[in-house]
Amino acid sequence: MFKQSLLAALLLSAMPVAAQGADTTPEDALITVTGKGLRDLPGDAALSLVVIERARILNSGSNRLESVLADIAGQQQFRRSDSRSANATSQGITLRGLGGNASSRALLVLDGVPQADPFGGWVAFPAYATGRLERIRVTRGGGSGYWGPGALAGTIELESVGSEALTPFTGGLAYGSRSSVDAQGSLGLKRDGGFAMLSAAYGRGDGFVPIVARSRGPVDRPAPYEQASANLRVVVGIAPDTEAQVSATAFTDSRERGTDFSQNTSEGADASLRLVGRGNERGHWGWQALAYVQTRNFTSDFAAVAATRATVTQSLDQYDTPATGWGGRLEIAPPLGENITLRLGADTRQLTGKTLELFTYVNAAPTRQREAGGRSSTSGVFADASIAAGILTITLAARLDWWTIQNGRLLETTIATGAPFTTLLYADRSGEELTGRAGVAVNAADWLTLRSAAYRGWRLPTLNELYRPFRVGPDVTAANALLAPEHVTGVDAGFTLKPAAGIEIGVTAFWNRMYDSIANVTVASGPGNFPGAGFVAANGFFRQRQNLDALNVWGWEVDARLRRGPFGLSASWSHVDPEIRASGVAAALNGLAPAQTPRDQFSGTADYSGKLFTASATLRHIASQFEDDQNARTLGAATMVDALLLVPIVKGIAIEGRVENLFDAEVQAALSGTGVIERALPRTFWVGARLNF
Repeated sequence: MFKQSLLAALLLSAMPVAAQGADTTPEDALITVTGKGLRDLPGDAALSLVVIERARILNSGSNRLESVLADIAGQQQFRRSDSRSANATSQGITLRGLGGNASSRALLVLDGVPQADPFGGWVAFPAYATGRLERIRVTRGGGSGYWGPGALAGTIELESVGSEALTPFTGGLAYGSRSSVDAQGSLGLKRDGGFAMLSAAYGRGDGFVPIVARSRGPVDRPAPYEQASANLRVVVGIAPDTEAQVSATAFTDSRERGTDFSQNTSEGADASLRLVGRGNERGHWGWQALAYVQTRNFTSDFAAVAATRATVTQSLDQYDTPATGWGGRLEIAPPLGENITLRLGADTRQLTGKTLELFTYVNAAPTRQREAGGRSSTSGVFADASIAAGILTITLAARLDWWTIQNGRLLETTIATGAPFTTLLYADRSGEELTGRAGVAVNAADWLTLRSAAYRGWRLPTLNELYRPFRVGPDVTAANALLAPEHVTGVDAGFTLKPAAGIEIGVTAFWNRMYDSIANVTVASGPGNFPGAGFVAANGFFRQRQNLDALNVWGWEVDARLRRGPFGLSASWSHVDPEIRASGVAAALNGLAPAQTPRDQFSGTADYSGKLFTASATLRHIASQFEDDQNARTLGAATMVDALLLVPIVKGIAIEGRVENLFDAEVQAALSGTGVIERALPRTFWVGARLNF
């Protein structure tokens, strides 16, 4: 399936290349090709928005997207580990303390295409090589009329390299601790009326032992990883002010979790076609149309480790999790003059997926088989306007969405006889959601902008949350096919100071209330048999996904930047104070904080870029956070330092040295009920070379 999807993606990517050979454009027509979408909306000035430029994307200590995103304090994954050692299903992303489970509550898009896994809502970070990206825009706060479902906590927009940043060849190769390799390379071709870029990335490592030394046993060992991705992007001008952008991507990702029976793999292939008409930038109608298809597959083994960590047995084999997402988007931007910018449009996203698993192992052999999955869809219409009136800039956005959940099922059979023992076919459901956002920015002085926004957003539960039970060690979590969509209402207010050239300080205070927040709720402790979960051992807990009454979060964000010639400083600090409101079976959580949500996060970077060398050092701090829903186990605070040094040798060639977690801080990533601690990446050195011609 994966190879067929990749072939289809590559065939689609070749279509505009063929079209380029038949030039029907008049010689005197002007074709401008950028590789971008329509320009940013002026109303964004009213929002809490941070931009990460290409220079920073390329010069982090890890050279990985998740590390770059950590520059924005308040952005977090469910686990502290990165995509070299975490289970891929734990890598959902969120903002503003709206955490608590592994599904993404911030909407990640690449060139307009939603990126969350169609089945589980997590993010396949190894698919995004930093060398392919030109800009990242992070908008904190939900309810975007423009982007739609999934943007409860905010939106993270990834933009691929465009015509201005494209070079004939860029590459890098680095060797790191524990026999690690990090390689990227891209070829770029520019011609009148278009450009193309072919890129690839590869990484591997023998890995570190995830369990800290004081908790280890004979079964613990290093956790190796191997990851690769490739992308072909072609942009062609097909008419004056109109371009076609075609992209095809494939990736594969294999990781182990540090014991027998802990391997997990991900693979996927994406293809997209976007047509962009830039008439609104010349006083004419602007428009863009997008179509995309995504295929994903995930496999994972799960292990049961004895309390002494002397023996390990297989507990589950998730041997196939095929998922598909496809969708489209159409929007128009009528010319309404210099003071009004309007986007009108419609979009749809269709998702299908299922998991196939072997479980209940007896004498090292599975005795039962499970299929769980379904399909869901969202379709909506939206209007997003920006109005400039003197010192005021106003943004108004609204959208109406229709959603469906269909064909939901949980089927379990006895392998030996083929007899079913669980047959649950869930009724189809549907609904509609009205969301939006309003904001205002006041340019009170050349050096001061005041801003405020109010918003309402929503997210549909993932197929994984609805239908798939799962086991982590002795703990079992049951699915819940009756989960309601999550909703958030919020307000923020702040200001941006620019007291001198090269200095910018942004401060924002916010309050959010997320209704029907989905969380893994502890219902009982083992031993015993529980519905939808099976047997739970004496040292385990039975949990179920539940809608909580609400999650209230207030806090603030501070972002500061200074640039003086080759020197630069940047800092980002986020403080959140989340509190759960719960009743019924989840009443014990009332007044507690959600799991995996630190109150404070800080990131600060000092950098220098000159003729003789480029250097940067980044300090990050994460406050303590609770491991579990009952706030009984705490992951300690952690402070890390990353650094980079890049020294040119001759034109186009430089050597680099990098280090992650310089002082080898113990960054606790998980804490079991028996006190076993798992850590994130230890100190890691890199040395290598970069080429840029």
